[in-house]
Amino acid sequence: MTRPYDAVIFDLDGTLIDSAEAIMLIAGRFLAEQGAPPISIEETREFVGNGGDVFARRMLRARGLEAEGAGGDAHVARFLELYAMAPGEENPAYPGAEAMLDALSGLALGMCTNKPYDPTLNVLDALGWRNRFGAVVAGDTLATKKPDPEPLLHTIRELGVSPERVLFVGDSEVDTQTALAAGIDYALHTNGYRKTPAQDLPALLRFDDFTALSAFALGSRSAA
Repeated sequence: MTRPYDAVIFDLDGTLIDSAEAIMLIAGRFLAEQGAPPISIEETREFVGNGGDVFARRMLRARGLEAEGAGGDAHVARFLELYAMAPGEENPAYPGAEAMLDALSGLALGMCTNKPYDPTLNVLDALGWRNRFGAVVAGDTLATKKPDPEPLLHTIRELGVSPERVLFVGDSEVDTQTALAAGIDYALHTNGYRKTPAQDLPALLRFDDFTALSAFALGSRSAA
């Protein structure tokens, strides 16, 4: 049977890993330096999705710290420095994610994330996943981030596959908008960091069990 896809491209945070607690710990380290109270896990989940710099400014505003101008830029730079230094081991993979990657190992796999590149590699190295992905495009790889379609299209070009034969897997409104803008088939991990009801986000597959994703990518196009 002909497989429907030649490649699967994944978002990272909220899609393959549950990184909210790790990001909350990084934010707490930064805020402690500023003498400010830490943010909650709920705030962390609310702030993620558009890259480390956007997260940092949302965090700064929430704690009444300077978020714009030279002072804000210095705060963001320090947060990103702590982010790059954070142990990748603090980011657990979702249950079933590694087995799913094993099941899809015959396809080309890529990553398209708004997470900065260094923290992305820290996580992939901690999980032993770096060599699983033929292309990794992070939030600071290009001049634009998701939901601009260019990072996803760039990942596809790096993998050398036809866009019509690619499945993109994400968890959020940002990922959904990216897939729509790029015209790429999309699967939604419903246990991630979205704020919109899953049924309101267009996707060929909505899943909370990674075995459903691997089955879909390898041959079943039935919507869920």
